[in-house]
Amino acid sequence: EAEGFEVETYNDGQSAFEAFSRRMPDMAVLDIKMPRMDGMDLLQRMRQKTSIPVIFLTSKDDEIDELFGLKMGADDFIKKPFSQRLLVERVKAVLRRAPNRDATATPAEAAKTIERGKLTMDPDRHSCTWDGKPVTLTVTEFLILQSLAQRPGIVKSRDALMDAAYDDQVYVDDRTIDSHIKRLRKKFKAVDDEFDSIETLYGVGYRFKEA
Repeated sequence: EAEGFEVETYNDGQSAFEAFSRRMPDMAVLDIKMPRMDGMDLLQRMRQKTSIPVIFLTSKDDEIDELFGLKMGADDFIKKPFSQRLLVERVKAVLRRAPNRDATATPAEAAKTIERGKLTMDPDRHSCTWDGKPVTLTVTEFLILQSLAQRPGIVKSRDALMDAAYDDQVYVDDRTIDSHIKRLRKKFKAVDDEFDSIETLYGVGYRFKEA
């Protein structure tokens, strides 16, 4: 609140879920270990309704939880113990990456829409469709796919995709990008079983297949 944010707190996952059902926040910071409904279960239920950014708070040795959380659609992790300053900076970084919800877009801004074959992405509205069917992406997934789709056929290294999707002050390792790519493929295969537009070049990186 001292940083200018409107903050609502809940003592357990169930209370948070009920509150989110009434009014969805701009982003959520979840602890993995919570009574009544843990963070993983809460995230899974949230992702059925919304793609808002989510930061997980996790214990130092919870690497399995971290990987599982990424697969389910978490945008960032902060390991305990952490300072209030770190949390504030991560929150600001995630919100900077979040789509602009201002519906009044100029013609120049409207031109940002990406169309690549069956793929259509509108960054201003954070909307993504494949062959006319909506595909719900998290902020991180959207930014990774946007980076790939902007230049079809061009190989993007994991480092390049990290730079596109994460703030400079946020460190993530290779497997984080791999987890996001796996989740992207799974989401597109759910609407088109033959989806194969994201190609892996082992030891190099990823690219969006040219039409």
